[in-house]
Amino acid sequence: MASRLQIEGDASVLLRVTHSNLKSFAADIRFSLQMSVEAVKDKLWKKCGTSVNSMRLELYDDCKNKLCDLSDDSRPLGFYSPLDGFRIHIIDLDPSSVTSGGWLEDTSLVQKYSISEDEYNRRSGTFRKFKEQMASQNPSEFRNKVSISYFINSHTHTFTYLYIHRYMCM
Repeated sequence: MASRLQIEGDASVLLRVTHSNLKSFAADIRFSLQMSVEAVKDKLWKKCGTSVNSMRLELYDDCKNKLCDLSDDSRPLGFYSPLDGFRIHIIDLDPSSVTSGGWLEDTSLVQKYSISEDEYNRRSGTFRKFKEQMASQNPSEFRNKVSISYFINSHTHTFTYLYIHRYMCM
């Protein structure tokens, strides 16, 4: 009898995929049982970015028990007898991989754009100038439709705009 995830007579399996370097990456991917392990790695490379040659795959059951390493690239996935709901865990063996070091997940590692208040005031075409222009054209209509709050983070000099539609707040 087929599980509720499996289509009866279907020669495929639905597996959860996790990655050693990507803590927030988890995907449910359907694989053909006839695919070679190398073809599985190629499919996973397109999903997570770890190269086929730098990938080691581990198969876990639905109770989080490690069953085996998918070590023979020429074997079909079905040789390892995965079932729906099992998990393939990708271990990235490349220390210089794009996935290592948290670069794809940790936004604190990315330099943020910042601008001083004076520099922002000197620019044309800013949202602040647009807001002032709209308010000067029809002040009562503008105030009734939208209240726009402007915040400056004094530590980073970054700007945040908060839009609150009065119609939604009533």
